[in-house]
Amino acid sequence: MRWVTLYARSRQVPASLAVVVISTVAAWALARDGSGEPGDLRLPVLVLAAGAMAVSVGLGGQDLALDRTAAIRWVPRRAAHVLLGGALVAAILLAVQTAGADLATTAFIVRDSAGLMGLAAVGAAGCGGPYAWTLPFAWLSCSFFAPPPTSAPTQVASWMLLPPGTAAGTWTAVVLTAVGTTAYAVAGPRR
Repeated sequence: MRWVTLYARSRQVPASLAVVVISTVAAWALARDGSGEPGDLRLPVLVLAAGAMAVSVGLGGQDLALDRTAAIRWVPRRAAHVLLGGALVAAILLAVQTAGADLATTAFIVRDSAGLMGLAAVGAAGCGGPYAWTLPFAWLSCSFFAPPPTSAPTQVASWMLLPPGTAAGTWTAVVLTAVGTTAYAVAGPRR
């Protein structure tokens, strides 16, 4: 059990958890005033992206050389880190939603949380741990300004804002989660 505590501290899990909780509660408080349009998915997507970016800080260790020479198997631990991070972000938003204003459906929250953590994992594997947040941030920015999703490419570009059950949104999230988790688990964070 001691190694779990040490791992969590080395990956800045307590600080990331605090950021996820604070940002989620702040968004819930903003949604409670009733000024948001029903069906507007921008606020929950923003909350999920902020959570994924906060968790992505822990995708790189303090010393990459030390991580690479450790006598433990990193592949399952890295995969678990990505998957548990996405589950944690989704669970916190779902828990806060039970207190009042519904921001989004469970299917939407799970889909976007998984896809955003997959993007963060791709960012960690490609750009390194300190820059893992850049891919979720860039894709979120592009999806806010993308043209209306009428064709397949624009649906893939704005997958985060598509309603749950949309095939393009679901498959994009599944592919991002699978590719990101696999790339990060096998390669680890880039130096």
